[in-house]
Amino acid sequence: MASLTIIGGNQLYGKLRVQGSKNAVLPMMAAALLLPGETRLFGCPHISDVEAMAELVRTCGAKAVWQESVLCIDASMVVAGKIPAECTEKTRACVLLLGALLARCGQVTMAKPGGCAIGERPVDLHLYALKQLGAKMEGGEMLCCEAGHLTGNEILLKFPSVGATQNAVLAAVAASGITRIHNAAMEPEVEWLCRFLNKAGARISGIGTMHLEIEGGAPLHAIDFDVPSDRIVTGTYLAAVLSAGGEVLLQHVCPKELRAVSEPLIAAGGILRETKEGFLVKKQKRLRAFDYLSTAPYPGFPTDMQSQFLALAALADGTTVLEEKIFEARFHIVEELKKMGADIFLEDGCAIVNGVGKLCGSDVTALDLRGAAALVVAALAAEGTTSIEGVKYIQRGYENIVRDLSQLGADIQIG
Repeated sequence: MASLTIIGGNQLYGKLRVQGSKNAVLPMMAAALLLPGETRLFGCPHISDVEAMAELVRTCGAKAVWQESVLCIDASMVVAGKIPAECTEKTRACVLLLGALLARCGQVTMAKPGGCAIGERPVDLHLYALKQLGAKMEGGEMLCCEAGHLTGNEILLKFPSVGATQNAVLAAVAASGITRIHNAAMEPEVEWLCRFLNKAGARISGIGTMHLEIEGGAPLHAIDFDVPSDRIVTGTYLAAVLSAGGEVLLQHVCPKELRAVSEPLIAAGGILRETKEGFLVKKQKRLRAFDYLSTAPYPGFPTDMQSQFLALAALADGTTVLEEKIFEARFHIVEELKKMGADIFLEDGCAIVNGVGKLCGSDVTALDLRGAAALVVAALAAEGTTSIEGVKYIQRGYENIVRDLSQLGADIQIG
């Protein structure tokens, strides 16, 4: 299996354009199944999760082809066949096909979704939302969903689940009447899906709030759409610079979406400044501890940045308490960071991190996507050589982290 080798100690300098968003484009790919004709997604990231979703789209009868950085999805012909486990186990985003295929075909049968092992990730909220619109379900090893007719309704989510909100939106645009989703997720990836669908002819209001209203039944058409920047990749590269040191301008970013990340970094002593070109990040001295951070739904601190902040806290001055409230298994990374010399212990859903003077290169293993990114962040500052197994996880969300960091001066190789 491939591994990453990083020799720490090189500061990072230069400019870097951030890739398109994984979490924004995957639901757009599901939504493209609702749009007869060819939809073109510009700036789509070449990552394994997108490739897995493209394979799923093809399984549904659509065409998905690349034209350089443009992913073209022709959904003129879509069928609701049986989607096997060998397709769904590759990406959690496959669950979004439930809402899309119910809306387009009235039925869908698929194996339960896979994805990173970061804790319990049930689909009960997804199924609840679709049932409120008239879908009938059968459980077991396969999810069998059918809806002869979808009807708008009031949907109250007990938790602002991003995926459940997106599935409800996908189905509601084809339902007759008005659907209102209360306690909807407010993550930017929900906003981008709604903007995408509105451009395609849907009528969705309340975008960016916890209360979405969808007037279903509007005719939809294929569109061209620019994929926004990936806020978690941006956050990872901010952390990389503040770990290794240096000064980098990150281009093609949305600072507004990053406030829950940038504000604690600034409070800890990092220099972050918005410019006309993007986000300038600079490290002049050792960071201070973050004191207390707790993951929460947007606009709170994102669970997808928790691991990277653990890596930063390991070298910060003082003690950081980081509480995980979204996915209970997000702390796989702790034992690997401890191999590098980090002083971390777990207690009641919290990681208590006492900053140390240095980290040392070691042989470590990534077990999930963001944990893999965190090991890279730590390795950039560590003394000596770090070998990271589990490259497949990084390739799920980072288009070419070796190219990007090498461009900025890091000593990083894959082999």
